Formats: sequence, C-alpha cells, structure tokens
Amino acid sequence: MVKQVRAARTREALIRAAAEVFADDGYALASLPAISKRAGVSTGALHFHFASKDVLAAEVEGAAFERVARLAEHCRAAAGTSLQSLVDTSSGLLHALADDPVVRAGFRLGGDPSRKNDSELLHWWHGRVRDLIVDAQGAGELERTVSADAATTVIVASMVGFGALGVADRTWLSAERVAPFWSFLVPRLAASPHRVSAPAATGGRDEGK
Repeated sequence: MVKQVRAARTREALIRAAAEVFADDGYALASLPAISKRAGVSTGALHFHFASKDVLAAEVEGAAFERVARLAEHCRAAAGTSLQSLVDTSSGLLHALADDPVVRAGFRLGGDPSRKNDSELLHWWHGRVRDLIVDAQGAGELERTVSADAATTVIVASMVGFGALGVADRTWLSAERVAPFWSFLVPRLAASPHRVSAPAATGGRDEGK
C-alpha cells in the first residue's frame, strides 16, 4: 500500500511538472530530463510511469480535459440560464488558464503545430459553447437577431485568443482584462442583458440591475 501511494504521488508530481514545462516551453522544446528534474525524480522513474514524451503529453491533456469538464458542469449546475452558464464557464476557463498549469498546458498542447494529433479539448470546448448558445437561443435568452453560429465563433475565438496572449503575458487572463470583453458582449447577445451577471473587474460578478 505504501508503494502504491508513493507511486501515485510520483505520477501526480510528474504530470504537474510536465504541465508546467509544456505550458512554458511548448511541446517541441520540452525535454524529459527537464520534466523529471522539476518533479524531483529520476529520468528512470519518469520512464517507469510514461513510456515517451507523447504519452506524457496525452496524460496532461487528459487531466486538463477532466478539470475543464468539471468546471463546466459546476457552472451549469449553479447558473439559472444557459447564457449565464456560458458567461460563467468562459470566465472560469480563463481563471483556470491563469492559475492552473495543467489546464494551460492542455490548451497549449492541443494547438501545438509540432504535434500531429487533433485537440480533443479544443473540439470539446467548441461543442460546449455551441450547445449553450443553441440552448440559450431556444429558451429565448438571445437577442433575436443573433446568429448561433456567429456567436459561437466569436466566443470560441476570443477565449482561445485570450489564452494565446496569456502564454506571453498572464495579465491578459486577469479579471481586469476579461470583464470589459463581457461588458461589451453581453448587451449584444442577451435578449434581457439585465438578467445576465457579467464578470466584474475584481474577479466576481457585476449583478444585472
């Protein structure tokens, strides 16, 4: 049992260290010796748990997917409407990108041109935004002239753009940067903007009046 606990801790340390290296350096420049050193384990121990850098990257992406999916489900359960869930999930994702190297690495790995795999996380995120927009449209929450396809494109592209900018400058993921985006967008999306709470510059919500 002690060995199993130790092995699980080593595995988690390697995933965390790999996420930090992938998030900072990208897939191509990340090296297994650098990851094992950051995790405080030997390269042999790393290879015991992960056969290759690609396997380790896939594990980081899987961990990122689980965290983002939990975030989305939490926001869906807490929000009263689909549009509010969309705002909360998008804002929560940006906070996670700022604070959690696993989530940050998951998105960076998915868009890394040096890897030849499709990004499950990015595809899932696009689908999640699309579903919430369609649900909001069906419930009469969207302004009637808003196109679901256009709204999905704007939100997905904007969130990915925030994430890309945040790689170089983490302030792009701060509440002070994100709040003006939603303050601008919510009145153009919502049939009743006063019923949607947009993120505040302090990191909380601006409650509808």
